[in-house]
Amino acid sequence: MEPLTTNLVEWGVAELALSAEAESGDRHVVRPLAGGVLVAAVDGLGHGREAAAAARIAVATLEEFPFEPLPVLFHRCHERLRDTRGVVMSAAAFHAREQTITWLGVGNVEGVVQRVTSHGGRVSQRLLVRGGVVGGNLPHLGVSLLPQHPGDLLILATDGIRSAFAEEPTLSGPPQQAADRILARHARGTDDALVLVVRCLGGGL
Repeated sequence: MEPLTTNLVEWGVAELALSAEAESGDRHVVRPLAGGVLVAAVDGLGHGREAAAAARIAVATLEEFPFEPLPVLFHRCHERLRDTRGVVMSAAAFHAREQTITWLGVGNVEGVVQRVTSHGGRVSQRLLVRGGVVGGNLPHLGVSLLPQHPGDLLILATDGIRSAFAEEPTLSGPPQQAADRILARHARGTDDALVLVVRCLGGGL
């Protein structure tokens, strides 16, 4: 697969529906916008048709209002999902001018940032997620602010992926290759699974 890129990020995604289900309840968003990029991984509760329907509503909302602050965007999703199973999701907004990443997660979609240290080592940071359900029990939506540097890697994984994915050495090589490898090695096989790998390129849009 050809690499998917903007001037600010390149990314790859790998996903797998639970066997016997016609469609996955796990979805992703990568939405370039003026001055940045919004990325997200969404997991409709459970699996099957109803989970997929909830995830589609969340994705459509994220894509409609990508320029809004993450707490506002999560509230919009929450209101539109009230009559569904709801979703858990994590999202990050890359800001080119400020060279920052804004992060917000509700539920068990994990986020990990990997970066190279000044001494050439690798550091991995798990990002904060809050318990709750978008469309059900929405927690207080405090955002985290992180610096971004060229080469930094953000990995989002739904709960169909074992948490050990964070230890994968993914800083080198194409994001798509990393996503495919994480899915192959860490998919639980008992739920839908999705991995989104995003590398910061450090450019503008």
